[in-house]
Amino acid sequence: MSSEYNYDADAQFFPFFVLTITAIITLPLTYTLLGKPSDASSSKAARHISSAYQPDNADIIDLQRAKEKRKELRLKRMLTAGAGWLLMAYMVYLMAVTARAAPTIWNPYDILDVGLSANEKQINSRYRRLSVTMHPDKRQPNPALNETAEMVNDEWVEIVKAYKALTDEDVRNNYVQYGNPDGKQSTSFGIALPKLLVAEGSGKYVLAFYGLLLGIGLPWLVGKWWYGMQNVTRERILVTTAGNMFKEYRERMDVGDVVGAVSSAMEFRDILQGSKADSGLGKLEKLLQASDNAETGTMSKDKKKLSELDDPARRKTLALIWAYLSRLDLNDKSLEADKYELAPTALQMNEAFVSFCLAYGFTAPVLASYHLSQSLVQAISPGQTTRLPLLQLPHFTPDIVHTIESQTAASGRKQHLTIQSFMALPAEQRRALAQASGLTPAHLSVAEVVARQLPLLKVEKALFKVQGEKFLLPSSLVQLVIKARVIPPGTPASDVPAVDEKDLEDIDPAEGDMIAAQKKEVEQHFVPLAHAPYLPRDRAPRWHIFLADNRQGKIAVPPFTFTSFDKVALDVDESGVYKPTFNVVTLKMQFQAPPQAGEYKFQMHGVCDSYVGFDWKEEVVMMVEDASRITEVEEVEEDEISEPEEDSIAGQMASLRGQPTADPNKPPRQPRPKRQVKRNEDEESDLESGTDEEDDDEDSETDTDTDSDGE
Repeated sequence: MSSEYNYDADAQFFPFFVLTITAIITLPLTYTLLGKPSDASSSKAARHISSAYQPDNADIIDLQRAKEKRKELRLKRMLTAGAGWLLMAYMVYLMAVTARAAPTIWNPYDILDVGLSANEKQINSRYRRLSVTMHPDKRQPNPALNETAEMVNDEWVEIVKAYKALTDEDVRNNYVQYGNPDGKQSTSFGIALPKLLVAEGSGKYVLAFYGLLLGIGLPWLVGKWWYGMQNVTRERILVTTAGNMFKEYRERMDVGDVVGAVSSAMEFRDILQGSKADSGLGKLEKLLQASDNAETGTMSKDKKKLSELDDPARRKTLALIWAYLSRLDLNDKSLEADKYELAPTALQMNEAFVSFCLAYGFTAPVLASYHLSQSLVQAISPGQTTRLPLLQLPHFTPDIVHTIESQTAASGRKQHLTIQSFMALPAEQRRALAQASGLTPAHLSVAEVVARQLPLLKVEKALFKVQGEKFLLPSSLVQLVIKARVIPPGTPASDVPAVDEKDLEDIDPAEGDMIAAQKKEVEQHFVPLAHAPYLPRDRAPRWHIFLADNRQGKIAVPPFTFTSFDKVALDVDESGVYKPTFNVVTLKMQFQAPPQAGEYKFQMHGVCDSYVGFDWKEEVVMMVEDASRITEVEEVEEDEISEPEEDSIAGQMASLRGQPTADPNKPPRQPRPKRQVKRNEDEESDLESGTDEEDDDEDSETDTDTDSDGE
């Protein structure tokens, strides 16, 4: 028995093959495209703050921003997936329009044109009649039908086979067993290739192509995807990077230490490849070493760490990050391009480092990482003395800021002048300060317009509660409800309406509607994208809120991150400028209460990771009641229930059950006084425990730059 290979001469089957191979590549690729970046939804829903300000090296920043947008769009993947879907659609079209050549089954009854119930006499009679008309000696080919002598002979051979299959015993057995009068046939393999491709000696090349595609290309693609997934952590950073950051972690870290940890990421090697790893490194280090620490924000230990590094790529990465944070002019287009290209990657690596810090739970590294995010977004030096919030405004330079601070009350304070403090000054004083510092009135006007559109979140009320319950019990599911409003810096006090007390309430839904309320989606309203002219990518502001234990220096409740609000906080007017709506927005954190009853004091930290000086912190107190508290209240409520009157329906029912009824001649019983339970003086009601706001003027590593005097 031999094997026979049949090629798809009619192009019936190769669309199925091409469709299958294309789908194996296109479908997983499309699935990866569906996973949007973290900022994708908010970046699409929000708009930029309108400003015509152009920073130095704006052309380089714009080029890098366009490059980052192409990365976020994943243009290559989109084009590949689009081409795959087009090819799949074309194959489906071919499958639909190509005529199917159904395989014919050899049937002797059809060939002789007799019925299945025909007997041997009828078959012999039909064969004799066909031999008179169909025998090659008696039938001439018809040129009108393009018949040839060979075609006539083939038809007669088929007639003879059919006759023998129905009359000859051996031939009939072959037909019954194998479906063919000639017996068992050779095995036939169908190849999904048109015969044209394998004709005239090209078959070996086509088969070699298929061998490379299926034997090498597809396994290599799957292997690359698999091992690539194995080399990436949940935070989407390389495993090697995670190991390097783990070595750099310390329980007490300042922002400079976090910069050093971030620079250890291996992802920067993709940017500083080949000769770029050490090109211009000497010049860059000289500029940093020659610069004043007050300008760059680098401390002696940071410069020492830079000089002790042996890897040139790591040294250049660390030097470029410090140059970006200090807005240092490098006088080199190539180095400037590298500086701005590293910034988005540094921001991504810092967000991954926050996850490491949260795993250990110490407050200082987490706050340092959040402050580095603010500095990376705004390109502001993170040093304690060089972290100037006013540099976030257009046209403000370090010299201008220092001059303004020297002539205001901020000159005698350790904290720098914040945007909200500056905008709280009278307009005449702002203009006088700007004139003294060399800032033109036009530039001051641009800065004020931007400042009045920044999303400064002001907390109006914070409370603890358990949904559907009156008290906070041990190990119950507690909600920290924060009521706040967005009041941009510079908003006149006369324009800020008073808070409606109803907006500060958090009313639980009815018991029957509680499940429906939990399933109901909360509306999402986004604030404008961060005003970050030096960052070559769009950035949606995020607010991180967490509870910390100051005595232990550790985080009690991990951060909850908010990128949108349940109400519109800033709305765009006809001129395209954002205006505050003064709506009270609700932020909710849910966590488990402590297992023991008592009073728990926490430090609530709120950090905006896109703006410097917009953070807040305040002390909150959570009262966890003992379970016996509920029993006492229930007893009091039961004692206050009066007996029914005898002439009422309830009294008649009580009489039938043998229960006492009220005597109409007896004066009503005075209600029993409730048992007094010692509560915190700051607690507002039995439904919720309140918060205490304190001004903490102590300088510590957990202090933020919020200036309460300017709010």
